[in-house]
Amino acid sequence: MCLFYFVILILFSVNTKGQAQESTREYYVLQIYTLDNVEQEALTDAYLQYGLLPALKRQQIASVGVFKWRTEVQDSILQRFVLFPISTPNSLDLLKEELDKDAKLWKNNKSFLKAPHDAPPYQRMETIFLKAFKEMPIMQASGVEGMRENRVYELRSYESPTQALFVNKVHMFNEGGEVALFDRLGFNAVFYAEVLTGPRMPNLMYMTTFKDMETRDLLWKAFVASPEWQGLIKDPYYNNNVSKADILLLSPTEYSDY
Repeated sequence: MCLFYFVILILFSVNTKGQAQESTREYYVLQIYTLDNVEQEALTDAYLQYGLLPALKRQQIASVGVFKWRTEVQDSILQRFVLFPISTPNSLDLLKEELDKDAKLWKNNKSFLKAPHDAPPYQRMETIFLKAFKEMPIMQASGVEGMRENRVYELRSYESPTQALFVNKVHMFNEGGEVALFDRLGFNAVFYAEVLTGPRMPNLMYMTTFKDMETRDLLWKAFVASPEWQGLIKDPYYNNNVSKADILLLSPTEYSDY
């Protein structure tokens, strides 16, 4: 009997530890505003800077990143990317309720929130909901140094052809050591996460940061040439786990928290 209870105690301890580790993994909200013209761009920037970000801070969300396409993107895509962490899935619903009844937000941002139907403030807005990888359970607002206008925030999305291959790609980042390799080379990751809801599932997303494009290009060359990466891509276990990769090179807006 003593041995039985001892085994049960060990199993309970292991399970409790696993649950505790799982509970530390954050969730992320990525909102993407697509804009048609400079008027919408100005209206959206004003709302984000003076409306949404202060409202999120009133809800104890301290670090909010807001990004735009870098100027060298030739087709000059007008978009804004808003990124912030929350603690649980339920927090997203609670946050929406709080924003919907935030009198200060609605009073001071009528031109955006109550824009006329024939003069909307954006073409469309989408929300992507993500869960942090276990190898990086908490978002790190980038501390990359250098001039703000030169910084590169690289947002990547990797789509997989099947759910099984998606799980395999997530394994490649965690157990396979891809996250550890990024850390070793100094990619200044903000987050790595699996997409729970979004338009291109199954997929994962992550963001790394660099002080300038030259540093970014040099680090990616080092990544590709590294023995760790060469070992991963030659491992048949990880074959064919990405069907499409989107690479977005972004800059922080003037009012972004990082």
